[in-house]
Amino acid sequence: MRSWFASSALALSLCLAAAPLAAQDGAKAPEKAAPAKAEPMVSVTRHSGTFGGQRINYTATASDTFLKDDKGNPRARIFSVSYIKDAPEANRPVTFLFNGGPGSGSLWLHMGAFGPKRVAIPNDGRDDGAPPYRIVENPDSLLDVTDIVFIDPVGTAFSTAMGDTDPKEFWGVTKDAKSIAEFIRIWLSQNNRWNAPKYLGGESYGTTRTAAVVNELEGTYNDVAFNGLLLISTILDFGAQAEVSGNEMPYVLMVPSMAVTALYHGKTTPAASGAGPAALAAEAKAFAINEYLPALMKGTALVGEERAAIRAKLARYTGLTEQYLESADLRVIPGRFYKELLRDRGLVVGRLDARYTGKDYDNAGETPDNDPSFYGIDGSYTAAFNAYVRQELKFSPERQYVTIGGVRDWDWDLPGNGGENRYYKNVAPYIGKALRENSGLRVLVAQGWYDFATPFFGAEFSLTRTGIPTDRVEYTSYDAGHMMYVNETDLTKLSRDIRGFIGRR
Repeated sequence: MRSWFASSALALSLCLAAAPLAAQDGAKAPEKAAPAKAEPMVSVTRHSGTFGGQRINYTATASDTFLKDDKGNPRARIFSVSYIKDAPEANRPVTFLFNGGPGSGSLWLHMGAFGPKRVAIPNDGRDDGAPPYRIVENPDSLLDVTDIVFIDPVGTAFSTAMGDTDPKEFWGVTKDAKSIAEFIRIWLSQNNRWNAPKYLGGESYGTTRTAAVVNELEGTYNDVAFNGLLLISTILDFGAQAEVSGNEMPYVLMVPSMAVTALYHGKTTPAASGAGPAALAAEAKAFAINEYLPALMKGTALVGEERAAIRAKLARYTGLTEQYLESADLRVIPGRFYKELLRDRGLVVGRLDARYTGKDYDNAGETPDNDPSFYGIDGSYTAAFNAYVRQELKFSPERQYVTIGGVRDWDWDLPGNGGENRYYKNVAPYIGKALRENSGLRVLVAQGWYDFATPFFGAEFSLTRTGIPTDRVEYTSYDAGHMMYVNETDLTKLSRDIRGFIGRR
């Protein structure tokens, strides 16, 4: 944008300098030109690839969609990439996907999991290193069973507010959901897909967005009904996981994640019922619910032999010493766990994916300097997507692609959330309402064992509350973390699980 502003400023200064001279010469000043009408930027390209064992010819449309006010003036542009199978069969499904943040572009799901091309990085928790990064064909893309639309909300990727519109008008749980719902309605109309089977999904805060968007689209008489919701690395109930004084639930919900992470790094022993993370997670959940939570509820009354027994079991599951646990009053926040678990090795573990390890400036701190599971992948995804979208999809605006962190001052209010206190941030009731009022709706919950950003036990807790029909909620687990698809084996499993979920409609 610098060159545009520079040339515009130069042209403006020349006009201002010439105006007095023209007046002195008696010449008529030129009429002011009307501002050029903004037009959406669109690039259409055609491709072919093999997905799910099928050869598919498809059209990719990378484009801006304008959201307009009641006078027809653009308020915002939402960038999206649509992949549509050429000559599709009748009633072919369409799936709308986004990432989270809030403030993250959709490049993670796009270049990591479901787009026709992906970036290839190490599978085993090693850093992605420096460019060039390999961009390869992605046979695990879902294009054999569904068309796909990757959406970037305002403030992410190439999506921006326009004109005099304050971008904060789109920055909030409900505000953001309304804009995405509007985009989906526009897309369905422009592509004649109103009667197609529809799936909606996201990752991380994208699962929060999924719940809020389905509330906007199915919560009125002017419905857009969905066949399925895809919740990847789920966070719905922020209250239950809030690390605030007096809230015991975060400690309870984190115990199974700590247990499988300690097992992965050789700091604890397998469960009695099996050697893998699933068996240990089940055992740790039973301990957390039946013993640990009642113990914490006793507060300072937990003393003597009962306290010692809980402390010993907690040490067994978390891999931390009893001395450390006693110093922490039997309550370990995740940040401390990342630093303490491998302190004897001089390493910290990741938040997004606890398989990753890193080295801090020194080994004495209470929490890590940074998250090795994020700085271990961010360079590759950012470079790969910018190269792919500009070179192969031929969409190359002067705008810079905002990978993550492009929004501020997020509005978390949830008015009308099932009559609950609007300050308790829980969107799970939106999913419960949608399930109760749409008998054809199903939910798939995909979780990585080593994810502390959105722990798997937290997802299960939020979706087993009163008012949520659990018979239409499915769970799948993976041997990686928040972005389980960085592990190629789990990418294939995730793709297969979602492909089966769509096929069972």
